[in-house]
Amino acid sequence: MDCTNCERKQRQFLCENCLKTHIRDFRNQTQHFASDRQEQVLKAEKALTLIEPARKRRAILADYQTRVDETLAGLSRLRKENDKKRDRLRTLREDLAARRRTLSAANLLPHPTQAKHSAQREQQELNALSATLSRARSGLVQELVEVFNVVEVGGRPPIGGKAGTKGEWTIGDLILPVPGDIRRYPPDHVNAVITHTIHFLSLLTFYLGIKLPFEVSWSGGKLGVGSPSIGAVKGSEHGGWAKWYARHPLHLSSAAPAPPSTVPKERPPLPAADSYIEPDPQPQSSFTTALAMLLYNVCYLAYTQNVDVPLAQAGDVLSNLWSVCCSADLGRKSHETNPKLPPPTPSSFALDFAQLLQATTAHPSSRIRPRSSKTHGRKSSRKEAQIVEEEDGWDLVEGGNVGFL
Repeated sequence: MDCTNCERKQRQFLCENCLKTHIRDFRNQTQHFASDRQEQVLKAEKALTLIEPARKRRAILADYQTRVDETLAGLSRLRKENDKKRDRLRTLREDLAARRRTLSAANLLPHPTQAKHSAQREQQELNALSATLSRARSGLVQELVEVFNVVEVGGRPPIGGKAGTKGEWTIGDLILPVPGDIRRYPPDHVNAVITHTIHFLSLLTFYLGIKLPFEVSWSGGKLGVGSPSIGAVKGSEHGGWAKWYARHPLHLSSAAPAPPSTVPKERPPLPAADSYIEPDPQPQSSFTTALAMLLYNVCYLAYTQNVDVPLAQAGDVLSNLWSVCCSADLGRKSHETNPKLPPPTPSSFALDFAQLLQATTAHPSSRIRPRSSKTHGRKSSRKEAQIVEEEDGWDLVEGGNVGFL
């Protein structure tokens, strides 16, 4: 029915009999459904009793599978631990074996006679290695001579009782003059040939492992970069060279005037104890001092290779270097390998730097060269000193200091 107030349909109003009837029907339905539910529960219980063993078997199988997985994981972990322990055991066994070998070697120490034979054998091996090293150095030096093309050009042997003449030594197709002939060549030529000689000498000493008394440095900081200068390294007082540590330019300036061609007044020889010569501040004298240092290096290098260079031949640099490269004892001794040489310069090296410097600065006459008849006429008209040419090609000025020609 509709509500008089909201005009909506509400529950019907039932009478008491209708309610009782409705409740009775509801109870009957409830009992009916309860019997049906009980019947279905009995059927379900009956079905469960049939599948219960299979469910239990599946549960037991799942439990077993879980246990197997756990066992496999534990087994994998144990394998990794066993591998680590096996590696550690292998390391310990190797250490133990090494210690056993060391102990066995210590227990089997040779007797004095065996030690003597072993020392002799090692000495023989060292000698063989030194000979091999000497041959290798000789091969490198020969290639170095070929690369720089150090040769003697001109000259002739003695024929028919006539004395022979010596040729000119060249390096890189440039003539390296002796100190007395430097004024005959332009500064560019002198600088170029001295640079070649410095390179050759530095490579030669590097191959032979020789340390020189005077060290050449370059203004550019690298070999061949800039202008070279030379000065003494730290060494013994023997030879009088160690105090010449000041750097001197080993090159000529194109603006510097050439030294005079006339022979200056003779200097009286200084005593051996006072042979130290103060360096001249003039560029030419400084270059002459540097040149004397270079000559001293070459003479000391020749001494280390058992080549005797007297004072009168010290100025012929390329000839002396050629003698060094042709020495039978080339590369046998060195400052770097056994048998080692003493530091420069030992007492057995008799050349004194002061004497060499005095001979270099004496401005000697140059070596006599064959000239035309016109040139010879001019030479004979201005005799300044009587010159005697020896068999080895060097000239000695009578009444003056010893010099290089």
